[in-house]
Amino acid sequence: MDVADLRREFAEAGQEHVFRFWEELDGAGRECLRGQLEAVDLDELRSLVETLVLSEPSAAEDLSAVEPPTFTALPGHGGDEQGWREARAAGEEALRAGRVAAFTVAGGQGTRLGFDGPKGTFPLTPVRRASLFQVFAEKILSARETYGTELPWWIMTSPANHAATVAFFEENGFFGLGSGDVHFFPQGMLPAVDPDGKLLLESPSSLALSPDGHGGSLRALLRSGATAAMAERGIDTISYFQVDNPLENTMDPAFLGFHLLGGSEMSSKMVAKTDPEEKVGIFVRQGDHLRVLEYSDLPEEWMRLRDPDGSLRFRAANIAIHVLDRAFVERMGAKGGDLPVHRAVKRIGVVDEEGRTVTPEEPNGIKFEMFVFDALPRARNPLLLETSRAENFSPVKNAEGRDSPRTAREDLLRQYTRWLRAAGTGVPLGAEGLPTVNFEISPLRGFDEHAFLARPANHHLPSPAEGTVYDGES
Repeated sequence: MDVADLRREFAEAGQEHVFRFWEELDGAGRECLRGQLEAVDLDELRSLVETLVLSEPSAAEDLSAVEPPTFTALPGHGGDEQGWREARAAGEEALRAGRVAAFTVAGGQGTRLGFDGPKGTFPLTPVRRASLFQVFAEKILSARETYGTELPWWIMTSPANHAATVAFFEENGFFGLGSGDVHFFPQGMLPAVDPDGKLLLESPSSLALSPDGHGGSLRALLRSGATAAMAERGIDTISYFQVDNPLENTMDPAFLGFHLLGGSEMSSKMVAKTDPEEKVGIFVRQGDHLRVLEYSDLPEEWMRLRDPDGSLRFRAANIAIHVLDRAFVERMGAKGGDLPVHRAVKRIGVVDEEGRTVTPEEPNGIKFEMFVFDALPRARNPLLLETSRAENFSPVKNAEGRDSPRTAREDLLRQYTRWLRAAGTGVPLGAEGLPTVNFEISPLRGFDEHAFLARPANHHLPSPAEGTVYDGES
């Protein structure tokens, strides 16, 4: 677009101030700002400002008719064992037919972990210190071998970590997956505004931009051409997971099977909350819809309600693992089918009159983001499946304490121990159910316990010594 036309459009939208440093910018600075401005959807921005900035904040979350959701229980918790077997068989059939793709949301940096780089490159596992990306790559490779299929992988990065993520995969030979089966695209960005709805400049040549949230992944899948590429390959089912959870089973046949047999457009996994204060979103049923309430929106008295058996009444925790129908993603990602956008009041670095970036001590602006779970009420036949926390959920979010690299490594060790013992290999245990030696099982041995036990080579392995790695078929 011609710069004069661009300036006119922003002036008509009441945003001409974004050009106030234009005359001082060099060629590179002008190109940077121009590119960002051309990417701004002024109609969308106008709507966001009117509804989320200039309007009075909405009242408290509508909790009318909210009840605990129904879900498919694990066999050990009263679920139908035959139904689980049938679902696994249906999921395995879809995997063999090449109908499934893996999709990882990986836009974050490792800053909170004290790590300089994309979070997916963080070295995590107990012995090899294999990265989060390597763990998932080996699970996909294992599932490929098991089902004799391609299983392509799409990874959503962010503008901040895209180049580093792609370089990491290139340096590691795509972990054996092949460059043609690993696809990258950056998530969308939304501009921040001040309390009057005016766009904020981070520097003279750059808007203050922020990622549009994990909910933006749906329209990013469409806009990047990922869903079109999936359609060309006959893929109609997407396994969605976030990069910070090394226990996640990237290709869970039973989960896929329940989703497909139920004719669902979006299915989700849940685990039971560990305590009332655990800071996780909660699945609820509201009228005819399955939805997620953020933990901050659940009244405190509801957090502590218990059923007659002593379990928390509102206990179905969202762990950000979903299966999505490709056509549903295309519908939700299309213009007019977007998810609702939420506002977040934040401290934002902005340019001062002298062109310097300063960050105030108090919140000064508003960022916008979308949540992928907001798609649930729009999905046909949404399904909620109970899963084992021990086998599926140990996120890496904090440098220390709860949900840290230490707790994730410990949970991996507990998982390895369960699998070896189930296969007839003795593992001595110490405190808190942890083995007395540090060892590791590569996902190449099996992407889940069922696949691990199905391999004869995994039965009666030598007991682990300190530093043992059960890698491949060694």
